[in-house]
Amino acid sequence: MSRLPPLPTPPTPPTPPITGPPVADSLGRSLGDLRISVTDRCNFRCVYCMPRSIYGVEHAFLDRAELLTFEEIERLARIFIGLGVRKLRLTGGEPLLRRNLSELIRRLVPLGVPIALTTNGSLLRLQAAALRAAGLTRLTVSLDTLDPVVFRTMNDADFGPNDVLEGIATAQAAGFDSIKINAVVRRGVNDDGLLDLVRKFRGSAHIVRFIEYMDVGASNGWQLDDVVPATEILRRVAAGTSDTVLDPVAPQSRGEVAKRYRYRDGSGEIGIISSVSQPFCGDCVRARLSADGRIYTCLFATSGSDIKTPLRTGASDEQLAGEIAAIWRRRDDRYSEVRSRATPSLPGRVEMSYIGG
Repeated sequence: MSRLPPLPTPPTPPTPPITGPPVADSLGRSLGDLRISVTDRCNFRCVYCMPRSIYGVEHAFLDRAELLTFEEIERLARIFIGLGVRKLRLTGGEPLLRRNLSELIRRLVPLGVPIALTTNGSLLRLQAAALRAAGLTRLTVSLDTLDPVVFRTMNDADFGPNDVLEGIATAQAAGFDSIKINAVVRRGVNDDGLLDLVRKFRGSAHIVRFIEYMDVGASNGWQLDDVVPATEILRRVAAGTSDTVLDPVAPQSRGEVAKRYRYRDGSGEIGIISSVSQPFCGDCVRARLSADGRIYTCLFATSGSDIKTPLRTGASDEQLAGEIAAIWRRRDDRYSEVRSRATPSLPGRVEMSYIGG
């Protein structure tokens, strides 16, 4: 595919000032990132996220009226930024299923913080140019394997890895020069394809990030034995790329979840997200806003706090900021640290498709 000239990046206005001292939770972690789910729907049925046995044709997804509007998302994002958020990420479900998503990005760009998007890539070929033109600057694409049979086994949908690869190529041509490629690793399912992904993207500007299989929600049948720990992933990658050396890269900021490793020969880097074997709860600065307006302070939360009701019943920005700050200050989540010792099975945990990964 021929490369089109990159679209100009829209000018970035000054970052809105924090209106007071950075909001910190009960363990001293300051609010820093906001992940915004724009839909609970997805066109994949990945077995580790939305198994078809639960999310079948009879599953009741949110009605359109229950979803936050773009105006409401913009308003809440501005308030979160005033409380210390310095990065926004749009998620789902599959966010590209939300109609006119580029319009939301246009609304968020003037807020002056980086905007990222995580997608399964199946619709990226059709929307990459519009997303880039709207001002999106950061893109993460899920791609668990390059094996067509394993890919369809994992996503349980009528898509193959070439659909995703075509989306990545189209996004690069549209101006997304460095794309993060996320792969959830499950033992005995796709762990024998790690090196295929490494070899595919090594030498490009794209960064493959391997994610330990997590017990998000209560529907994916998670077992600790299914986890390939980060140390094993790194060992396998290093053994399979013995022509060079991987050096660790220091984190750039608190809350950076992926441990980064750079090839000494300059041919790129990989990342490993190890929330099971090496929990990083102590540095977690993420809040999550669900598509229907609930705030979750942990990926493994059992409940969220309703912000849509006050938003739609006349609360002022100051009142909403006070509620959000109070939610964050009460936060004491450290599920992965607890799980690493006892691997508990807690009922009622929110599903990943509802608040993004």
